[in-house]
Amino acid sequence: MTDIGSRARRRRPGYAWLAVGPVAAAGALAMFIASQPAVAATAPVGLGTAGSFAVLAGTTVTNTGPSSISGDLGVSPGTAVTGFPPGIVFNGRIHRADGVAGDAQSDLTTAYNDAAGRSPTANVPAFIGAGQTLAPGVYKASSSLEVGGSLTLDAHGDPNAVFIFQAPSTLVTDSASSITLDGGAQACNVFWWVGSSATLGTSSDFAGSVLALTSISVDTGDTIAGRALARNGAVTLDDDTITVPSCASGAPPTATPTAIPTATATGPTPTATATSPTPTATATSPTPTPTATSPSPVGPTLPVTG
Repeated sequence: MTDIGSRARRRRPGYAWLAVGPVAAAGALAMFIASQPAVAATAPVGLGTAGSFAVLAGTTVTNTGPSSISGDLGVSPGTAVTGFPPGIVFNGRIHRADGVAGDAQSDLTTAYNDAAGRSPTANVPAFIGAGQTLAPGVYKASSSLEVGGSLTLDAHGDPNAVFIFQAPSTLVTDSASSITLDGGAQACNVFWWVGSSATLGTSSDFAGSVLALTSISVDTGDTIAGRALARNGAVTLDDDTITVPSCASGAPPTATPTAIPTATATGPTPTATATSPTPTATATSPTPTPTATSPSPVGPTLPVTG
Protein backbone atom coordinates (compact mmCIF):
# COMPACT_ATOMS: atom_id res chain seq x y z
CA MET A 1 0.00 0.00 0.00
CA THR A 2 1.10 3.63 -0.45
CA ASP A 3 3.09 5.10 2.42
CA ILE A 4 0.70 7.69 3.87
CA GLY A 5 3.42 9.66 5.62
CA SER A 6 5.40 10.22 2.46
CA ARG A 7 2.23 11.03 0.53
CA ALA A 8 1.25 13.59 3.17
CA ARG A 9 4.65 15.25 2.85
CA ARG A 10 4.26 15.27 -0.89
CA ARG A 11 0.84 16.88 -0.65
CA ARG A 12 1.82 19.60 1.77
CA PRO A 13 2.38 22.21 -0.99
CA GLY A 14 -1.26 21.73 -1.93
CA TYR A 15 -2.22 23.68 1.17
CA ALA A 16 0.13 26.59 0.42
CA TRP A 17 -2.69 28.72 -0.92
CA LEU A 18 -4.39 28.40 2.48
CA ALA A 19 -1.25 29.19 4.49
CA VAL A 20 -1.39 32.94 3.99
CA GLY A 21 -3.81 33.37 6.87
CA PRO A 22 -7.44 32.68 7.63
CA VAL A 23 -8.70 35.99 6.25
CA ALA A 24 -6.94 35.56 2.93
CA ALA A 25 -7.99 31.91 2.71
CA ALA A 26 -11.62 32.78 3.34
CA GLY A 27 -11.40 35.50 0.75
CA ALA A 28 -9.88 33.14 -1.81
CA LEU A 29 -12.65 30.62 -1.26
CA ALA A 30 -15.32 33.30 -1.51
CA MET A 31 -13.83 34.68 -4.73
CA PHE A 32 -13.61 31.19 -6.24
CA ILE A 33 -17.20 30.31 -5.41
CA ALA A 34 -18.47 33.68 -6.59
CA SER A 35 -16.64 33.27 -9.89
CA GLN A 36 -18.50 30.08 -10.80
CA PRO A 37 -20.72 30.89 -13.77
CA ALA A 38 -24.35 29.94 -14.11
CA VAL A 39 -24.41 27.21 -16.72
CA ALA A 40 -26.88 25.05 -18.52
CA ALA A 41 -27.55 21.59 -17.16
CA THR A 42 -24.65 19.18 -17.66
CA ALA A 43 -25.40 15.76 -19.12
CA PRO A 44 -24.18 12.75 -17.13
CA VAL A 45 -21.35 10.58 -18.41
CA GLY A 46 -22.82 7.42 -19.94
CA LEU A 47 -21.05 4.37 -18.51
CA GLY A 48 -22.87 1.74 -20.54
CA THR A 49 -22.26 -1.77 -19.28
CA ALA A 50 -19.47 -0.49 -17.04
CA GLY A 51 -22.19 1.03 -14.88
CA SER A 52 -22.90 -2.27 -13.11
CA PHE A 53 -19.28 -2.54 -11.92
CA ALA A 54 -18.17 -1.29 -8.52
CA VAL A 55 -14.59 -2.27 -9.38
CA LEU A 56 -13.10 -2.74 -12.84
CA ALA A 57 -9.40 -3.08 -13.67
CA GLY A 58 -7.26 -3.62 -16.74
CA THR A 59 -4.59 -5.89 -15.26
CA THR A 60 -5.51 -7.14 -11.78
CA VAL A 61 -7.71 -6.59 -8.76
CA THR A 62 -5.96 -7.11 -5.43
CA ASN A 63 -7.69 -7.03 -2.06
CA THR A 64 -6.57 -7.20 1.57
CA GLY A 65 -8.99 -7.69 4.44
CA PRO A 66 -12.80 -8.02 4.50
CA SER A 67 -13.67 -5.56 1.77
CA SER A 68 -17.36 -5.41 0.87
CA ILE A 69 -18.22 -4.80 -2.79
CA SER A 70 -21.82 -4.24 -3.85
CA GLY A 71 -21.98 -4.61 -7.62
CA ASP A 72 -19.90 -6.42 -10.23
CA LEU A 73 -16.14 -6.76 -9.92
CA GLY A 74 -14.04 -7.50 -12.97
CA VAL A 75 -10.78 -7.40 -14.82
CA SER A 76 -9.98 -7.37 -18.55
CA PRO A 77 -7.81 -8.10 -20.44
CA GLY A 78 -5.98 -9.25 -17.30
CA THR A 79 -7.27 -12.28 -15.41
CA ALA A 80 -6.03 -11.96 -11.82
CA VAL A 81 -8.43 -11.31 -8.95
CA THR A 82 -6.97 -12.00 -5.49
CA GLY A 83 -8.27 -11.53 -1.95
CA PHE A 84 -11.85 -12.76 -2.48
CA PRO A 85 -12.32 -14.13 0.12
CA PRO A 86 -11.85 -12.60 2.64
CA GLY A 87 -13.40 -9.85 0.53
CA ILE A 88 -16.99 -10.42 -0.56
CA VAL A 89 -18.94 -9.46 -3.66
CA PHE A 90 -22.73 -9.27 -3.51
CA ASN A 91 -25.42 -7.86 -5.78
CA GLY A 92 -23.04 -8.77 -8.59
CA ARG A 93 -20.45 -11.27 -9.81
CA ILE A 94 -16.71 -11.55 -10.35
CA HIS A 95 -15.76 -11.43 -14.05
CA ARG A 96 -12.27 -12.49 -15.07
CA ALA A 97 -11.49 -11.60 -18.68
CA ASP A 98 -14.89 -12.79 -19.86
CA GLY A 99 -17.16 -11.15 -22.38
CA VAL A 100 -18.94 -9.10 -19.72
CA ALA A 101 -15.70 -7.58 -18.44
CA GLY A 102 -14.46 -7.00 -21.98
CA ASP A 103 -17.63 -5.13 -22.94
CA ALA A 104 -17.43 -3.09 -19.75
CA GLN A 105 -13.85 -2.06 -20.53
CA SER A 106 -14.91 -1.00 -24.02
CA ASP A 107 -17.73 1.12 -22.59
CA LEU A 108 -15.36 2.52 -19.97
CA THR A 109 -13.07 3.76 -22.75
CA THR A 110 -16.01 5.54 -24.38
CA ALA A 111 -17.03 7.09 -21.05
CA TYR A 112 -13.45 8.10 -20.26
CA ASN A 113 -13.13 9.94 -23.58
CA ASP A 114 -16.51 11.59 -23.05
CA ALA A 115 -15.52 12.93 -19.62
CA ALA A 116 -12.16 14.09 -20.92
CA GLY A 117 -13.77 16.06 -23.72
CA ARG A 118 -16.26 18.03 -21.64
CA SER A 119 -15.75 21.78 -21.72
CA PRO A 120 -15.06 23.06 -18.22
CA THR A 121 -17.42 25.55 -16.66
CA ALA A 122 -14.82 26.55 -14.08
CA ASN A 123 -11.13 25.97 -13.37
CA VAL A 124 -10.15 24.79 -9.90
CA PRO A 125 -6.86 25.04 -8.01
CA ALA A 126 -4.81 21.97 -7.23
CA PHE A 127 -6.54 21.65 -3.85
CA ILE A 128 -10.29 21.67 -3.19
CA GLY A 129 -12.22 21.01 -0.02
CA ALA A 130 -11.60 22.40 3.48
CA GLY A 131 -15.27 23.27 3.93
CA GLN A 132 -15.84 24.33 0.34
CA THR A 133 -19.19 23.98 -1.44
CA LEU A 134 -19.48 23.57 -5.21
CA ALA A 135 -22.50 23.87 -7.50
CA PRO A 136 -23.14 21.50 -10.44
CA GLY A 137 -20.78 21.84 -13.38
CA VAL A 138 -17.54 20.67 -14.99
CA TYR A 139 -14.43 21.54 -12.97
CA LYS A 140 -10.92 21.24 -14.38
CA ALA A 141 -7.57 21.29 -12.59
CA SER A 142 -4.47 22.30 -14.47
CA SER A 143 -2.70 19.05 -13.52
CA SER A 144 -3.15 17.02 -10.33
CA LEU A 145 -6.17 17.42 -8.06
CA GLU A 146 -6.22 16.93 -4.29
CA VAL A 147 -9.33 16.72 -2.10
CA GLY A 148 -8.87 17.43 1.61
CA GLY A 149 -11.08 18.07 4.59
CA SER A 150 -14.74 18.26 3.65
CA LEU A 151 -16.10 19.06 0.20
CA THR A 152 -19.84 19.62 -0.31
CA LEU A 153 -21.52 19.16 -3.68
CA ASP A 154 -24.79 21.09 -3.67
CA ALA A 155 -27.38 20.28 -6.37
CA HIS A 156 -29.67 23.13 -5.27
CA GLY A 157 -32.73 20.91 -5.34
CA ASP A 158 -32.08 19.29 -8.73
CA PRO A 159 -31.72 15.51 -8.38
CA ASN A 160 -30.41 15.34 -11.96
CA ALA A 161 -27.56 17.79 -11.34
CA VAL A 162 -24.19 16.54 -12.63
CA PHE A 163 -20.68 17.17 -11.26
CA ILE A 164 -17.63 16.30 -13.39
CA PHE A 165 -14.06 16.79 -12.14
CA GLN A 166 -11.15 16.64 -14.57
CA ALA A 167 -7.67 15.87 -13.23
CA PRO A 168 -5.27 15.61 -16.21
CA SER A 169 -2.61 14.04 -13.99
CA THR A 170 -3.46 12.41 -10.64
CA LEU A 171 -6.32 12.45 -8.13
CA VAL A 172 -5.55 12.18 -4.41
CA THR A 173 -7.88 12.35 -1.43
CA ASP A 174 -6.42 13.04 1.98
CA SER A 175 -6.90 10.70 4.91
CA ALA A 176 -10.26 11.16 6.64
CA SER A 177 -11.46 13.50 3.90
CA SER A 178 -15.14 13.50 3.04
CA ILE A 179 -17.44 14.41 0.18
CA THR A 180 -20.95 15.41 1.23
CA LEU A 181 -23.90 15.45 -1.17
CA ASP A 182 -26.43 18.18 -0.48
CA GLY A 183 -29.51 19.70 -2.07
CA GLY A 184 -30.59 16.46 -3.75
CA ALA A 185 -27.18 15.65 -5.29
CA GLN A 186 -26.70 11.96 -6.11
CA ALA A 187 -23.50 9.93 -6.22
CA CYS A 188 -24.58 8.41 -9.55
CA ASN A 189 -24.17 11.85 -11.12
CA VAL A 190 -20.64 12.57 -9.83
CA PHE A 191 -17.65 11.68 -12.06
CA TRP A 192 -13.90 12.01 -11.56
CA TRP A 193 -11.83 11.81 -14.74
CA VAL A 194 -8.16 11.05 -14.03
CA GLY A 195 -5.44 11.27 -16.67
CA SER A 196 -3.14 8.80 -14.89
CA SER A 197 -3.77 7.23 -11.45
CA ALA A 198 -5.90 7.88 -8.37
CA THR A 199 -5.22 7.29 -4.67
CA LEU A 200 -7.97 7.53 -2.09
CA GLY A 201 -6.42 8.09 1.34
CA THR A 202 -7.12 6.11 4.50
CA SER A 203 -10.66 6.42 5.88
CA SER A 204 -11.85 8.60 3.00
CA ASP A 205 -15.60 9.01 2.62
CA PHE A 206 -15.86 9.38 -1.14
CA ALA A 207 -18.69 9.88 -3.62
CA GLY A 208 -18.69 9.40 -7.38
CA SER A 209 -17.19 7.22 -10.08
CA VAL A 210 -13.44 7.38 -10.68
CA LEU A 211 -12.50 6.86 -14.35
CA ALA A 212 -8.71 6.47 -14.35
CA LEU A 213 -6.43 5.78 -17.29
CA THR A 214 -3.98 3.72 -15.26
CA SER A 215 -4.47 2.49 -11.67
CA ILE A 216 -6.58 3.17 -8.58
CA SER A 217 -5.41 2.59 -5.00
CA VAL A 218 -8.16 2.53 -2.39
CA ASP A 219 -6.43 2.75 0.99
CA THR A 220 -7.51 1.18 4.27
CA GLY A 221 -11.04 1.70 5.53
CA ASP A 222 -12.44 3.79 2.69
CA THR A 223 -16.13 4.09 1.90
CA ILE A 224 -17.11 4.81 -1.69
CA ALA A 225 -20.60 5.50 -2.95
CA GLY A 226 -19.58 5.08 -6.56
CA ARG A 227 -17.07 3.10 -8.59
CA ALA A 228 -13.34 2.48 -9.02
CA LEU A 229 -12.85 1.98 -12.78
CA ALA A 230 -9.32 1.66 -14.14
CA ARG A 231 -8.70 1.21 -17.86
CA ASN A 232 -5.13 -0.07 -18.16
CA GLY A 233 -3.80 -0.79 -14.67
CA ALA A 234 -4.71 -2.38 -11.35
CA VAL A 235 -7.24 -1.63 -8.64
CA THR A 236 -5.92 -2.22 -5.11
CA LEU A 237 -8.29 -2.52 -2.15
CA ASP A 238 -7.76 -2.77 1.61
CA ASP A 239 -10.74 -3.37 3.90
CA ASP A 240 -12.99 -1.02 1.91
CA THR A 241 -16.70 -0.66 1.22
CA ILE A 242 -17.74 0.20 -2.34
CA THR A 243 -21.36 0.43 -3.43
CA VAL A 244 -22.61 1.06 -6.96
CA PRO A 245 -25.01 3.99 -6.56
CA SER A 246 -28.55 3.83 -7.82
CA CYS A 247 -29.93 6.96 -9.41
CA ALA A 248 -33.36 7.95 -8.16
CA SER A 249 -35.52 9.49 -10.85
CA GLY A 250 -36.11 13.21 -10.87
CA ALA A 251 -39.00 14.81 -9.10
CA PRO A 252 -42.29 13.68 -10.66
CA PRO A 253 -44.24 16.29 -12.60
CA THR A 254 -46.84 18.17 -10.65
CA ALA A 255 -50.17 16.51 -11.17
CA THR A 256 -52.83 18.79 -12.63
CA PRO A 257 -56.10 18.11 -10.87
CA THR A 258 -58.80 16.87 -13.19
CA ALA A 259 -62.40 17.79 -12.42
CA ILE A 260 -64.41 14.77 -11.56
CA PRO A 261 -67.74 14.98 -13.43
CA THR A 262 -70.82 15.25 -11.25
CA ALA A 263 -73.53 12.71 -11.92
CA THR A 264 -76.21 14.44 -14.01
CA ALA A 265 -78.50 11.53 -14.79
CA THR A 266 -82.06 12.87 -14.47
CA GLY A 267 -84.10 9.78 -15.23
CA PRO A 268 -87.46 9.82 -13.46
CA THR A 269 -87.41 8.39 -10.06
CA PRO A 270 -90.06 5.72 -10.03
CA THR A 271 -92.81 6.44 -7.56
CA ALA A 272 -94.36 3.50 -5.82
CA THR A 273 -98.04 3.53 -6.82
CA ALA A 274 -98.94 -0.04 -6.23
CA THR A 275 -100.93 -0.13 -3.04
CA SER A 276 -101.53 -3.45 -1.49
CA PRO A 277 -105.23 -3.54 -0.48
CA THR A 278 -105.82 -4.10 3.12
CA PRO A 279 -108.10 -7.10 3.30
CA THR A 280 -111.37 -6.38 5.15
CA ALA A 281 -112.81 -9.23 7.10
CA THR A 282 -116.42 -9.79 5.80
CA ALA A 283 -116.97 -13.30 6.78
CA THR A 284 -119.18 -13.26 9.85
CA SER A 285 -119.61 -16.42 11.68
CA PRO A 286 -123.42 -16.70 12.41
CA THR A 287 -124.36 -17.03 16.02
CA PRO A 288 -126.41 -20.17 16.28
CA THR A 289 -129.93 -19.57 17.74
CA PRO A 290 -131.22 -22.52 19.65
CA THR A 291 -134.65 -23.66 18.20
CA ALA A 292 -135.10 -27.03 19.79
CA THR A 293 -137.49 -26.84 22.79
CA SER A 294 -137.46 -29.62 25.20
CA PRO A 295 -141.15 -30.53 26.00
CA SER A 296 -142.17 -30.46 29.56
CA PRO A 297 -142.80 -34.00 30.67
CA VAL A 298 -146.53 -35.04 31.26
CA GLY A 299 -147.38 -37.75 33.71
CA PRO A 300 -149.36 -40.89 32.63
CA THR A 301 -153.26 -40.82 32.50
CA LEU A 302 -154.89 -42.88 35.18
CA PRO A 303 -158.21 -44.65 34.60
CA VAL A 304 -161.32 -43.19 36.31
CA THR A 305 -163.01 -45.46 38.63
CA GLY A 306 -166.49 -45.16 40.09
